[in-house]
Amino acid sequence: MKLPRRQFLHLTAGAAALLPISRIASAQPYPLRPVRIIVGFTAGGIVDLFARLMGRWLSERLGQQFVIENRTGAAGNLAAETAAKSPPDGYTLLMIGSANATTAALQQDLKFNFITGIAPVASLYRNAPSVVVVNPLFPAKTLPEFIAYARANPGKINMAHAGVGSLSHLYGELLKVMAGADLVSVPYRGLPEALTNLLGGQVQVTFDQLANSIEHVRAGRLLALAVTTAMRSPELPDVPAVGEFVPGYEASSWQGIGAPGNTPAEVIDLLNKEINACLADARMKARFADAGGYAPWVSSPAEFRKFITDDVEKWTKVIRAANIRVE
Repeated sequence: MKLPRRQFLHLTAGAAALLPISRIASAQPYPLRPVRIIVGFTAGGIVDLFARLMGRWLSERLGQQFVIENRTGAAGNLAAETAAKSPPDGYTLLMIGSANATTAALQQDLKFNFITGIAPVASLYRNAPSVVVVNPLFPAKTLPEFIAYARANPGKINMAHAGVGSLSHLYGELLKVMAGADLVSVPYRGLPEALTNLLGGQVQVTFDQLANSIEHVRAGRLLALAVTTAMRSPELPDVPAVGEFVPGYEASSWQGIGAPGNTPAEVIDLLNKEINACLADARMKARFADAGGYAPWVSSPAEFRKFITDDVEKWTKVIRAANIRVE
């Protein structure tokens, strides 16, 4: 998600006010030089924003610069491969998230193993919702009506998404598998293009990040049928969760920080402690909320690793059931 420049600058600049006055670097053997945080997406997006928030916090807490390096390409795989092949010394970190898990599930020919090549350091957030949105002129006005229409009219509903294996694609495929809804996959180069055609009525549905679509929903330009998280979103409290009608359905995005595999445990534990302290800060929680309703998620490296492993396994099953392949 690309944030408006004014909002991005406000959020990143505001992070400076959150930094603690005292440093603890003198008590730590690590880090002794600047640390890079690799981001697989362009500057100004949500992943980049959280990288900069964490980088500023860690720079002040640990007394060395944490420098953001945007290395785009191959849907984040270039950044992940770079990190996986970097020395496991704590001086290279990587922003990791849902896209890495789904890519690991989808592409078997990657030049690195996401599970073993990247060591989870700390989680940042999870349960970030997407929303099932249709054009207001679409005949179905509720999710049960939408599913019934899809079953009764095979091949009639075009589902726009950001490309094969993208979250917007897999969220729709999960609904197809669990609800038996017939949806025609229509890939785009990105969600902005898909959303434009949805607004114009050329396609009928998409599974978009809530932060992207919420203003369209509030203005009546799009109709929200359901959110993809297990629970309703406080941002749209009157919109049900898919799971209220399709038991067991849950699809949400997450974000965190990783390091090359075999990075020393003491380095990972130190970073986890400092990042968790950041997530517990009331003012940082407000920054997360301002970025689009995100809620900080605190976990240990072991808990984060299990979560990632389970997420890759979940999407591997969906991909196999839907027979999704990269062309």
